[in-house]
Amino acid sequence: MSRIVLALDTATPAVTAGVVRMDEDSRELLAQRITVDPRAHAEQLTPNVLAALDDAGLSMGDLDAVVVGCGPGPFTGLRVGMATGAAFAQALGRPVRGVCSLDGIGVGTAGEVLVVTDARRREVYWARYRDGVRTDGPAVGAAADVPRDDVVAVAGPTAVAESFGLPVLGIEYPSVLGLVAAVRDWESEPEPLTPLYLRRPDAKTLAERGLA
Repeated sequence: MSRIVLALDTATPAVTAGVVRMDEDSRELLAQRITVDPRAHAEQLTPNVLAALDDAGLSMGDLDAVVVGCGPGPFTGLRVGMATGAAFAQALGRPVRGVCSLDGIGVGTAGEVLVVTDARRREVYWARYRDGVRTDGPAVGAAADVPRDDVVAVAGPTAVAESFGLPVLGIEYPSVLGLVAAVRDWESEPEPLTPLYLRRPDAKTLAERGLA
């Protein structure tokens, strides 16, 4: 069965949108638009979606499913992709499936690979993969605390990945094909989209500050 899938991710500075034709044993990237700008998620995502569809010669009505990266990532950027993906799916009456955004980087790797992205505050979001299958994480913490035994390479934004002193794969951001490949089950009812924030927001309630 062939599916036309729209894939979105805004968990990193890359505003990613693309269209994939997926058959039983193959995936073909039809078109993608990626803008690397941590301040452009809200402004650029929908234009990227429409441009990718246009590049592929498709319309919204041709879509069979939507895949959205659910993080980990910063709250502001992450919610743009999730809200947009959910809105498109609801408007079209199509299923929307959430995946770990780190899987969009790690799913195509070989051997023991560490995937990292910038979590700010001198921390990283990370996950471990063995031949493309996640074996640990996602988690957040200081780079020095990330387990790296047996790791042969690191993937993620170059400046972050290079800090681990291991070979860098050069896969900086979740790819459209990677996000689609991260969906393990296309037949069951999709679970509700759940953001992977991994840590509490900076803002605190009055009760948390002892003022209530």
